[in-house]
This record gives sequence, C-alpha cells and structure tokens, in this order.
Amino acid sequence: MLLDLAYFKYRRFALIDENGGYFVSRLKKNANPVITAELREWRGRAIPLEGSKINDVVDELQRQYIDVEVEVGFKRGPYNGTRSLDTKRFRVVGVWDSDADDYHLYITNLPREEFLPTDLATLYRCRWEVELLFRELKTQYELNEFDTTNPDVVEILLYAALLSLLVSRDLLDLLTEHADDDIVFPPERWAATFRSHAQLILHELGEFLGYSSPPLLDRLIEDAQKIHQQCSILQETLATATQPRCEC
Repeated sequence: MLLDLAYFKYRRFALIDENGGYFVSRLKKNANPVITAELREWRGRAIPLEGSKINDVVDELQRQYIDVEVEVGFKRGPYNGTRSLDTKRFRVVGVWDSDADDYHLYITNLPREEFLPTDLATLYRCRWEVELLFRELKTQYELNEFDTTNPDVVEILLYAALLSLLVSRDLLDLLTEHADDDIVFPPERWAATFRSHAQLILHELGEFLGYSSPPLLDRLIEDAQKIHQQCSILQETLATATQPRCEC
C-alpha cells in the first residue's frame, strides 16, 4: 500500500504488517521515532544514530541515504472500553534530494534485502501516478458519482469506464509510436481528446468491423416513428383509464 500523509497512522501500519501486508509512506515532519538500529554500515567517522530520534540527527548527516530501524508507540483499538498502548518496529529510509536540499524520509516494513532506499523512493513516486489515474477515471469517465443504486448498473458502468481507459491507453501508445520523438502527449489532455472524439472512433471501428450503421435519414424516420407509436400507446392507455366502469 502506498499511503498519502493523510493516512499516516502507526496503528494502521501495525495492522497492515500484522495481516501480512506491506506499506510505504512518507514520514510526517512531526513524527520523531527513536532509532533502534542502523541497517547499513558506514566507513570512517560516521555519526552513530542508535538511541537518537530521527529528526534530531537528520540535519547533521551528510550521507546520500539513511537506512535505520525505529520503534514507534501507538494506541491499539478499543477493547472492553479501554485502549492499550503498544510499540512496533519499522524501517525508516532517507534519500537525499539535492533540489530540496533535504532528505525525503519514508517509513515502511519492506525488507532491506529486497528494497534499497532508491527503490522505495521510486516506488512511492508511483503513488502520484495512481492519483492521476483515479482523477482521470472520475473526470473523463464519470466515476465520481453514480445516478443509480442498482448494483448491476454500477458494475456495468465500472467495466465500461475501465474498458474505455484500456482502449484510450492503446490508442495513446499507437500515437506515441507513430509521432515524432519530440512530441509529448500529456495523459489527462489525451483523455479529454479521446473522449471528445469517441463517437468518431466508434464509427470508424464499426465500419472496420463491418457493423456500419444505417443511413442517417432512415434512422431519423425510424426514431420519429418510435416517438409517434409511444404517443399512440399513451393515448390509448389514458382513454381506457378514463372510461366509466359499467356496473355489474
């Protein structure tokens, strides 16, 4: 789970860890856990970190990376009207950002043997791509709200949006492949373009697959007749309902 700072909570991290899951989150600025061990050895006269609080020593470091184990305290969920205190050990990683002239600190339970500090920084950056994807689904494919409470209709709308997204991405790959190398297609801008041309794309696709639509004039006549037929049925229903009932 890639967690935004709005979801930063030690108890939440503990539950993820205890249920066999993994997480990565930025470390809040006001969070200051105690370092219990260093997970990487440094040559020379390195500043010892064990026993210090992370934010108390981070400004004194000149390393490219920080990789330590920390202990955090938190309250468990309520049980019999009380909430017990507990502690948990996690991993805190820091990656130096020369542009910000500061460390980007991450807290995680992913093992160091499989995920280096740079891996965690790259992994967390994927969270923003997820945010953009959901924003595209909401704004371009109308998943922000449903005008129905029918679960079957909701499922259809979800599948329609996801399939539209897949088609959109395939067309974007096709355009990128055939366009000049210096041309850039911002994903959200492309999504709006794809939606505005959806009817033309469907028309071209239908003709390619042999499902050409009937001539426009025939469609207009057919639709107009449907409206007329519905009016006749409505008039007959109204006339029947207003006729006086005969007595037995």
